Amino acid sequence: MSVMKTSMRNFFAHKGRMALSAVAVMLSVAFVTGTLVFTDTMGTTFDKLFAATSSDVTVSADGGEPDEVSRTGRPDSLPASLVKEVAAVEGARSAEGAVSSMDVTVVDRDNKNMGSSTGAPTIAGNWTKNDLRSMEITSGHAPRGPTQVMVDADTADKHGLKLGDELRTITVSGDITARIVGIASFKVTNPGAAVVFFDTATAQRGLLGATGRFTQVNVTAEAGVSDTRLKRNVSSALAALTARTEQGGQGGQSAKGEQGAKGEQQTAYKVRTQQETADANRSDVDEFMNVIKYGMLGFAGIAFLVGVFLIINTFSMLVAQRTREIGLMRAVGSSRGQVNRSVLVEATLLGVLGSLIGVGAGVGLAVGLMKLMSAVGMELSTRDLTVHWTTPATGMLLGIVVTVLASYLPARRAGKVSPMAALRDAGTPADGKAGLVRGLVGLALTGAGAFALYLAATADQAKQGSMILGVGIVLSLIGFVVIGPLLAGGVVRVLSAVLLRAFGPVGRMAERNALRNPRRTGATGAALMIGLALVACLSVVGSSMVTSATAELDKSVGADFIITAGNGGKPLNPATVKAVEGVEGLGHVTRMKETPAKVTAPDGTSESGQLLAAEATYAEDLRRETVSGDLAAAYGADAMSVGSEFAEKAGVKVGDTLTVAFDGGRTAKLRLAAITSDDTGLDQGAMYTNLTTVERYVPAERLPLDTALLAKADEGSKDRAYAALKTAVAKDPTVKVMDQTDYKQALQDQVGQLLNMVYGLLALAIVVAILGVVNTLALSVVERTREIGLMRAIGLSRRQLRRMIRLESVVIALFGALLGLGLGMGWGATAQRLLALEGLEVLDIPWPTIIGVFIGSAFVGLFAALVPAFRAGRMNVLNAIATD
Repeated sequence: MSVMKTSMRNFFAHKGRMALSAVAVMLSVAFVTGTLVFTDTMGTTFDKLFAATSSDVTVSADGGEPDEVSRTGRPDSLPASLVKEVAAVEGARSAEGAVSSMDVTVVDRDNKNMGSSTGAPTIAGNWTKNDLRSMEITSGHAPRGPTQVMVDADTADKHGLKLGDELRTITVSGDITARIVGIASFKVTNPGAAVVFFDTATAQRGLLGATGRFTQVNVTAEAGVSDTRLKRNVSSALAALTARTEQGGQGGQSAKGEQGAKGEQQTAYKVRTQQETADANRSDVDEFMNVIKYGMLGFAGIAFLVGVFLIINTFSMLVAQRTREIGLMRAVGSSRGQVNRSVLVEATLLGVLGSLIGVGAGVGLAVGLMKLMSAVGMELSTRDLTVHWTTPATGMLLGIVVTVLASYLPARRAGKVSPMAALRDAGTPADGKAGLVRGLVGLALTGAGAFALYLAATADQAKQGSMILGVGIVLSLIGFVVIGPLLAGGVVRVLSAVLLRAFGPVGRMAERNALRNPRRTGATGAALMIGLALVACLSVVGSSMVTSATAELDKSVGADFIITAGNGGKPLNPATVKAVEGVEGLGHVTRMKETPAKVTAPDGTSESGQLLAAEATYAEDLRRETVSGDLAAAYGADAMSVGSEFAEKAGVKVGDTLTVAFDGGRTAKLRLAAITSDDTGLDQGAMYTNLTTVERYVPAERLPLDTALLAKADEGSKDRAYAALKTAVAKDPTVKVMDQTDYKQALQDQVGQLLNMVYGLLALAIVVAILGVVNTLALSVVERTREIGLMRAIGLSRRQLRRMIRLESVVIALFGALLGLGLGMGWGATAQRLLALEGLEVLDIPWPTIIGVFIGSAFVGLFAALVPAFRAGRMNVLNAIATD
């Protein structure tokens, strides 16, 4: 009990000095809690949506999901006759056919895209009774003809749409122009999808290219019939139907929809209950949500790691300042264990307080993130706010455990204080042996990390090298943290010689203060080092990727223009392709498709992937280096090329025959005409064949749409052709026409956006590191109270005192920045060598960014010193001198 009382007294006696450590714990816990609440709320939102939109039992074609982008521009469908078959199943109250497709773009009269800017899909379909589960018509009525459309209320509000406005829906079968006659509101939260509804016949013609087809059949169960039982009955009925169709189809006389008997015979069915449909839909978004969740938790872990240094410094300095008190406790009978426990109890109190506040702040952070996402187009409602009991428990546990572990070394050091040494005010014992061991361990870890980085840089395979790189990063980081106090002396002296000597005696005093306790300076600098090392590493990697890709583009791409559909990876609409081919001033236009196929070598080695089919001019538009053979010959009849890695693995050579099984088509025997080098960043490992070859073996209804177009302008007409291309594709705002300059800029923008997001998340760790500098300086000022009083008494002005503390803070911040940037550039250079194995061969150090971060670190030091310097300047000289 006495230990608890002592700890409580000390904790509240030093509550001001504990505050910044508590803030660091709070920020880290808040980030963890906020991440978990945010992602759990996203999960709840999608779960409610999927549960509300799923019928009791859903029947769909087994070739794919209705709500996903199709390679052909049309989702797989079922014959309309299936609706009657399913409706007659025992336990089914009703069945209705539904049409749904994401292969659309919806624009208003001004040609503005009505789709989400956050990647959420645009969905078109027919209005059914099943939609009443999740939506209700709040204005107007359901569409009743080919010129009428209904839109969801969220999209209408976002884009200012109203009844009577005209929308144009771009589909593979042609445009559907219709006026809004109804607006339907979701009963649950719509995360951001834009939804339009047509009457059934219009949806079938526009989205599927034929009437008499549906993408799915929604089945409603009779009262008392479970979804599982109904699914079993439907599956049995479909199995019997399939058997009858196969028997009746021997002579090609089976009942058929508009696509014919063959289409029905080849149809396989996927039957799911409401829960299974919801689970399948949820699995599609889980990957996206996990990237967000674990990515943000990773940055929270970095913040926790930085916070560890802050807590260690705080308790180390508090222990040093309470040396006399600890000695008195030992002298009156307190054991080492009691002193140790007293410090750990203080740390536990700090962890509990910081974690409690952090959990509350985390919920607020999650709400803020939801508001931010809503502002950019992804709707999340606070009505769905989800806080599982495990979330605050996890935050509390992490905060307390990390705080207690971080305080263990200071607590152990406090327990080792000798009563007599303490009473003589000798301070905590210096352990020269421990310092020597620390130095040796630090050098060993740093050397091991450097060796691992060397092995990674010289690795032959990127996957293997990546694992070694991870080991090297961890070892070198720990090594620099451990060896930090040894580095502090030399680095601070160099920085001081360059920066502080100009300030005369004040600068020299600042230098001595930074060198007074190298362990403290090393720990404070290490906190800043971690965040800046990651910033430098990612900057080098990002800059090298952009520079390498642009260099590869200059070397390999011969086309003047690249035309793509820039909305979620959708293929190009046939109307767009036709419009581009009709542009004057173009020497040629190269169409290209990607079709799934399995390629098998004569020895049985096989590889499944995308076979790139293009016209012969592709060899001019993309200059690929060949290991053997002629790439132009690969675009001949029944010919193809493979990459060098596959050729080596399969032991094939030019002239061999490969077996190619086309997905949805027939199996072909293609002659190997060329082997291309995989030492490139563009189309690495690609297998090429001619467009007409794919068209010969894949049925027209299964043939993928073009993924991109490459175009070459006639000599002297590039600018005119560029403008003409822009005009030709203007009807579809998702289509992008880029020349090589545009393409390079788009690549740079994509990498830049990703890096900015990462830098924003790393800002949390840097904020915690700044708090560490503030706390170190604040406690250092308290520790040197008498010294400051004496310096003031002999003539040091308040202005000089504040300058001394600011300069000390700047040199500590620059020490951490120098170590971090140097370490990060080493990591980044090693990572670039691994990227070189993937064809990105140029190492580019972004010196403006590196120099900017280094200079920014000086301002961080100045900012961190404002409050401690102000407090030091306000000290009463006589009271400071009288301090023990």
